[in-house]
Amino acid sequence: MSQFNFSGRTAQGQSVDGTLEASSVDAVAASLIGRGITPVKIEEVTATATTLRKLRHLTGADKVTDTDRIMFCRQMQTICKAGIPLTRGIRGLAASIHHESFRDTLNNIADRLETGVGLSSAMRHHPDTFNNLFVSMIDVGENSGNLDEIFKQIGFYLERDAETKKRIKSALRYPSFVSTALVLAIAAINIWVIPAFAQLFAKFNADLPILTRILIASSNFFVNFWPYLLVASVGGFFGLRHYLNTEQGALKWGEYKLHMPLVGELIDRASMARYARSFGLMLRAGVPLSQSLNLCAASIDNPWLAAKIRRIREGIERGDSLLRTHLQAAMFTPLVLQMISVGEESGQVESLLTEVAEFYEREVDYDLKTLTDRIEPILIVVMAAFVTILALGIFLPMWSLYEVQSS
Repeated sequence: MSQFNFSGRTAQGQSVDGTLEASSVDAVAASLIGRGITPVKIEEVTATATTLRKLRHLTGADKVTDTDRIMFCRQMQTICKAGIPLTRGIRGLAASIHHESFRDTLNNIADRLETGVGLSSAMRHHPDTFNNLFVSMIDVGENSGNLDEIFKQIGFYLERDAETKKRIKSALRYPSFVSTALVLAIAAINIWVIPAFAQLFAKFNADLPILTRILIASSNFFVNFWPYLLVASVGGFFGLRHYLNTEQGALKWGEYKLHMPLVGELIDRASMARYARSFGLMLRAGVPLSQSLNLCAASIDNPWLAAKIRRIREGIERGDSLLRTHLQAAMFTPLVLQMISVGEESGQVESLLTEVAEFYEREVDYDLKTLTDRIEPILIVVMAAFVTILALGIFLPMWSLYEVQSS
């Protein structure tokens, strides 16, 4: 089977582009005509193009982003609200999308819809693009006949989640840049600067201060054993990565992230906001309580918190209340627990969970605004200490040599 790029027009005159896998050009043409598309141009994908596509897939360059999903939800809301048939609407969206991988996904979903498969079932074949929470929400929308409202809710949830991620990355960008620059500076000084001064000091057979001897020894170790350090670093990186991919390692890392200095509380609150918003979203859509908790555990990106959420689900299945199970999980503050209790008593849990999510999001916003202010003094102290050690280690012997020569 070969891949073919095609362009054509629908019965309404709309331009359609995409990629199909078939045995020949005639097979592609027959498939397009069966879809109601008049083929205009069909050409086989070259080996080079196929290799480049595989390379983009391996590097993650063709990954569907949150922005793509948000735009898809907004467009699907409009399509469902206008009463446009799903197959036609999805094919129209695919024709207007420049993201090659996402376009192929939508065309595949449309193909499955034409065979009589439901939208949620068609999406379930693309877990990298649509996660379990997304698919379950679509399933609820199909069964209730409220697909437009479901797409609106999912789009809003994805937008708030993407905004939180973006703010966290923005707040950590400056500290990451400074830390990277500091590491590169230390490496450059060990490779080029200190060895040059070491040769100068060796010519005078001077009695060097302890700090200078430490700097020269560390530089010699770095220069002489850098291949072993490189191998150890690469091995340590992949070893740590393998450990974090194990169940025990993922749990340990998930717990550690919540206790990291400066950013631990921020990550905790952002995770709680995501949990509360997704849980409230599922309940508002009519998803059963136990299934909602299971999907929330799958959607949260912290295995340690996911394990706690699954224990909450087990407690609910035993007949415990939401308040009792959340209290035992030790995930929320007393104020939030009171809000959950009120919501459970009044039968408005989904509304109160939305309030909980907004409460945590406001705290995350405040933490993000003050995060840089808290990190900057630490970076300044670290850089000052580095400059002081370097200055004392290098320039003190030079001053001593100058005094010897002057005398």
